[in-house]
Amino acid sequence: MTLEEKVNSCIKESMLARDQKRLAALRAVKSEILLLKTKEAGHIITPQEEIAVLQRLVKQRKESALMYKEQNREDLFEEETFQQKVIEEFLPEQLSEEEIKTQLQAIVTETGVTSMKDMGKVMKLAQEKFQGAADNKLVSAIVKNLLAN
Repeated sequence: MTLEEKVNSCIKESMLARDQKRLAALRAVKSEILLLKTKEAGHIITPQEEIAVLQRLVKQRKESALMYKEQNREDLFEEETFQQKVIEEFLPEQLSEEEIKTQLQAIVTETGVTSMKDMGKVMKLAQEKFQGAADNKLVSAIVKNLLAN
């Protein structure tokens, strides 16, 4: 089942349940998928593109929620965090910090990287390996820590 099919199924369920908050988040995801599909004629969406779209939507929601929190707009903060959680349901299971650290250590050992100059190599391999299962900011911070030692 593709992401689009899953989202459409969830939209139907939300409509039947009259869950307007969830429906709004799902429609945002569907809108992004449709924009991606219509970007080029005959474009077929890859799983990597789907994950990238979902990650971008989650990141937008996190940033907006943070901004609303700083402005003491609790109602909008709650809305953004709710939408973020709905969108995260479609992302792969997120790895724990310890699992990420272990796998990154293996990548560093495997590639023989020893300095910060080669951080790009490690990050490229990590992004391919994790594919949406880890936040890139966290991965970057862990890589910096590993290479600094």
